[in-house]
Amino acid sequence: MIAELRTLLAVARYGTFAATGARIGLTQAAVSGHIRRLEAALGYPLFERTGRSAVLNAAGLRTLARAEEIVARVDKLGAPTRDEDWNGSLKIGAIASVQPTALARALVRFRARFPQCRVHLSPGVSLSLMDQVDAGELDLAILIRPSFDPPASLQWQALIREDYVLLAPSDVAGDDWRRLLIEQPFIRYDRSSFGGRQVQRFLLEASIHVRDWIEVDDIHAMVSLVAERLGVAIVPLTEAILPLPASIRRIPLGPSPIHREIGILHRRLLVSSAVTGLAECLREG
Repeated sequence: MIAELRTLLAVARYGTFAATGARIGLTQAAVSGHIRRLEAALGYPLFERTGRSAVLNAAGLRTLARAEEIVARVDKLGAPTRDEDWNGSLKIGAIASVQPTALARALVRFRARFPQCRVHLSPGVSLSLMDQVDAGELDLAILIRPSFDPPASLQWQALIREDYVLLAPSDVAGDDWRRLLIEQPFIRYDRSSFGGRQVQRFLLEASIHVRDWIEVDDIHAMVSLVAERLGVAIVPLTEAILPLPASIRRIPLGPSPIHREIGILHRRLLVSSAVTGLAECLREG
C-alpha cells in the first residue's frame, strides 16, 4: 500500500500518469495499476476520468492529505531520534578513575545533546559493573577490559590505554624496579579487581616475591600511601592521578610493561539513542 500511496502523491505533483511514470521510473501502465489497486483497496475512485490530465476528485483530495501524512510517518521510522527528544533516564556505571576525567568531559557534551535525560551514576569495580550491565541493571558502564571475553550479549568499545608504572617515594634511591619491589614494603592493588589481577599476573610472570602489607582498590589512596613513604606500588598511570606529588617518583616497568584498556560496555540489542549518544561523547575524548 505504501508504494501505491507514493504513486498517488507523485501523480498529484506531476499531473498525468505518463509524466509520473517518467519521473519515478515506472511505465504509464504501472502507474495506472498502482492507482487501480489503491482505489480497489479504498473502495472509491480518486480521479475524474476525463481527458489526459489526472484530476483528483473530492475523495481523492481528502485521501491525498492523509497519504502525505502516512508516507511522512513511514519515512521517519528509520530516522534517528533527535537527541533533544530523549526524556528518559540513563543508568551509568564507572570505575573511580574515569569519573572526574573522561566521564566528566563526556557528560558536558552529553547534557548539551540530551538536555532532558536524567543520569544516575553508580561507582564500582569492573567485575561488578560488567555483571550489572549483563543483568540489565545498568545501561552502560566504563570499566577495565577483563582478561576474558565479555558475554556475547554485550558489546565492548575501547577508549583508553594506560601503562602501569612503579611509584616510589622520592627519597628512596634507585631505578631498578625489581630490586625496589623486593626490598620495599608493597602496597598492593586489590586482587578482586581486574587491575589487581593484572598486577598479580605480572609479578608471578616476573618471579618477584613482594613484601605485602596493605591491599587497596583505590588508586588515589595508593598514591597517598606512597607519598607518605609507606611503600611502593604498581598503578596504572591514569589521568586522574596526574600530576603526581613531588614526593613520588615513577619508574617504568621494563622491558615488557603491562597496560590496561578502559572501554565502554553495553548490551548489543535494544540500545537507546541516549546510550549511543553517551558512547559517542566518550569516544570524542
